[in-house]
Amino acid sequence: MQTTSLRKGENTALLAAPVVLSVAVQGPAVDVSALLLGPDGKDRGDNDLVFYNHPAQDGVMISGSAVTADPVRVPAGVDRVVVVVSVDPLQPGAVFARAPQLTISQNGASPLSFTAPDFASGETVVVLAELYRRGEGWKVRAVGQGYASGLAGLATDYGVDVDPEPAAVPPAPLPAQTRNGPGRPVADLTKVQRQAPGLLAPARQAGQALVGRGISGRRAAVYLILDHDWHMEELYESFAVQAFAERVLALSANLDDDGTVPVVFSSGNEPFLEEIRLDNYRGRIGQLHTQVDWGWGNVADAMRRAVGHYQESGAADPAFIVTQVGDEPWDKAEVRSLLQNAASFGMFWLFVGFGRGKLAFYKNLNASASATFTNVAFNERIMFG
Repeated sequence: MQTTSLRKGENTALLAAPVVLSVAVQGPAVDVSALLLGPDGKDRGDNDLVFYNHPAQDGVMISGSAVTADPVRVPAGVDRVVVVVSVDPLQPGAVFARAPQLTISQNGASPLSFTAPDFASGETVVVLAELYRRGEGWKVRAVGQGYASGLAGLATDYGVDVDPEPAAVPPAPLPAQTRNGPGRPVADLTKVQRQAPGLLAPARQAGQALVGRGISGRRAAVYLILDHDWHMEELYESFAVQAFAERVLALSANLDDDGTVPVVFSSGNEPFLEEIRLDNYRGRIGQLHTQVDWGWGNVADAMRRAVGHYQESGAADPAFIVTQVGDEPWDKAEVRSLLQNAASFGMFWLFVGFGRGKLAFYKNLNASASATFTNVAFNERIMFG
């Protein structure tokens, strides 16, 4: 069948059958999401965001870079389904230059395509299209609205409750250190260029992000804790965890020039500690995680292992521990106690949420003025809360 091209703002009727909206992007890695909105144009609650951590809701499903919606299964309280494309926050400074391309297909109908005008204002979030009710049927509209203000702009238009946009660097200055103060120039990446040229671009991006936050020249021993809960299996097999570890290693090249990041795998058994280095990073996470049994991740045990390793190392610089979490911790009081105690050791924790569980505990660690952790931050890989 011949493909019909839609222009920005154009709409067309859909059949009463599942419709697949497939996104293709030239440029930065992206996340594709869908918002279910009521007649007031606002989401009905947290479950109305369909994304990496919550891939299906009320007849709408996310699979990779495609959104599938079944109009027959969408409840009456949902008036619109909005397709959102956002730059992967693990790419500091990345923006859309070329607009994402959209292909819309239904069995029994001619395929549709839409390419928005290219962007030139630093857009990081794009509303690409929307499905909406019209009488007893559904239509699709080509939108192509970009937001240079990121999630804040999206939240203003759609009433979405979002977390601050994450970055692959500490959102606050690292604790004071004993040497190499903030006046130190940007890290020398010669070692990265020689041993791991594939990480040179993300290492430079991380360095630029540090400069932008006024913390270039800071020093820290970088650690990585990975959830090895059974529900993470797909993310390990798809190399998503490997890609995440590579970003952390690229960041460490700017904070700790030894080219090594200790990695702790959190599972139901004894935490497994190894390392990923500039000279062995390719496929390293896949090699290591097969040595660890699947279980229910015990983040408190993994945190204790990282604290013990840091104390035994005798490091003079503070520690920056990137902790990937996929679900709530078993013992919340124990995690809070560990965080409080670790502050006196000069340890800064960045919890990065991706997986399939609820993460309210980590999001709310600093929600109360009486329980503020100055050494803790939370970011979510998918950018939405």
